[in-house]
Amino acid sequence: MESTSLYLLQKCISTNIWLIVVLLFANVPGIYPAPQSDELKDEVLNAIEKGIDFYHSLNRNGGYVYFYSADMQKRWGEELADENTVEVQPPGTPEVGLTFLKAYNTTGKQKYLSYALETGYALVAGQNKYGGWDHTITFNENIRNTIVSFDDNQTQRSVEFLIALDRAVNDSLINSTVEKALNLMLESQLENGGWPHYYPQQGNYHDFATFNDGSINDCIDVMISAYKYYKSKDYLESIKKAGRFLQISQIAPPQSGWAQQYNEYLQPAWARSFEPPAVSPRVTLRNINSLLDMYLVTGNEDLLEPIPDAFRWVKSVQLSNGKFPRFVELYTNQPVYYDRGRIRVNSVDELSLERRMIYGYEQDLSVELDSISSKYEAVKKLGRKNYVKNFANNKLKIAQKHRLSADRIREILYTQDSNGRWLTKDTVYRDKNPDERWKGEFVKEDRISGFIFNQNVNDLCDYLIMSNFKN
Repeated sequence: MESTSLYLLQKCISTNIWLIVVLLFANVPGIYPAPQSDELKDEVLNAIEKGIDFYHSLNRNGGYVYFYSADMQKRWGEELADENTVEVQPPGTPEVGLTFLKAYNTTGKQKYLSYALETGYALVAGQNKYGGWDHTITFNENIRNTIVSFDDNQTQRSVEFLIALDRAVNDSLINSTVEKALNLMLESQLENGGWPHYYPQQGNYHDFATFNDGSINDCIDVMISAYKYYKSKDYLESIKKAGRFLQISQIAPPQSGWAQQYNEYLQPAWARSFEPPAVSPRVTLRNINSLLDMYLVTGNEDLLEPIPDAFRWVKSVQLSNGKFPRFVELYTNQPVYYDRGRIRVNSVDELSLERRMIYGYEQDLSVELDSISSKYEAVKKLGRKNYVKNFANNKLKIAQKHRLSADRIREILYTQDSNGRWLTKDTVYRDKNPDERWKGEFVKEDRISGFIFNQNVNDLCDYLIMSNFKN
């Protein structure tokens, strides 16, 4: 479920800092980056090409991991990766493929599309017999992974990328892979409308309908994308079924939120020994966002009914330090903290080092809360049709996402080296044997980050779009 890599902790921190800057401008009408000089646009185009060409040189059979050492001798996913292994979880293979596609759609440069197609073929090679993906793809194995993982946006992001690639190329192999994957999405959807953590059934908590890490939310996103592009009623029915699940799994007032996972009786349930049945503010905010997205597709106003109470509950459990608990105890509405072994403690400070450092028992959700609240208010004010019409404009979506100033773009240009790399200096990461409990050891090293690559290239592309660049 929750990634145990320090990378994801750093990702959340860096994303929230940037989003706070974004939020300062989100509600100011008419603020768009002014068109910049052709010289700056040329620099941006050059940086995109240098960055993509370098990152493409790191691929293994079209796939990617999370991190590379500065000398390219070491590769990391969740742990050190060998030469034949690539990562499916973002910011790995499918996320890099989406970045290549974004660059192609923005600039029209055919080379980027060919890179994206190579990445698509890597996922084709890693698709298992059920039609999905596990955490990694290992190319020297004769037997493919036989578990479909919906954890950490692994299978879902792969399908999202392949749908987008299928729109860009006429390739029967890509098309048939998408068809198989979407059939999996329909087949694996539970009778109650959710999706499990793993598929097929494992005989344990992996069979539960799982919201943790956005698993069901990401599945809903896939079905919305599939319906928008392929127009099949089967995908629309899947969206409706998921919407019904969100309605019936909401916990009764006054705790009008959602749990991380539900058993077959629709009860909040234990997953791992530090993941109790409890109400979760972050899950609740993600579910509000999914309800809005499904309403915009289906027009079913019943999907909006759970939202006001859910917002009220989330706001009611904010802690005195401004953060929100990951787990709120059922019935008492108090924050609850569990260590491994179902050992309950009274505060974050009493948790083991491993749990305290990497799991996020208290979370800063202020940006998510403000962003989703603003979206809800905009949907109510504009109405469904006008909201969809307004946000069909790509520029408007980018403007709502963030304000791309010339200073931000110049920062990206300045930090790129002559090889096209964005090198993250003195990255701190955990030195951990996967078979042992982490004891607090850190390693410091310069690394090349897939997250930074994806973020920077996407921002450069968005800048060109906002500057009226025509390819």
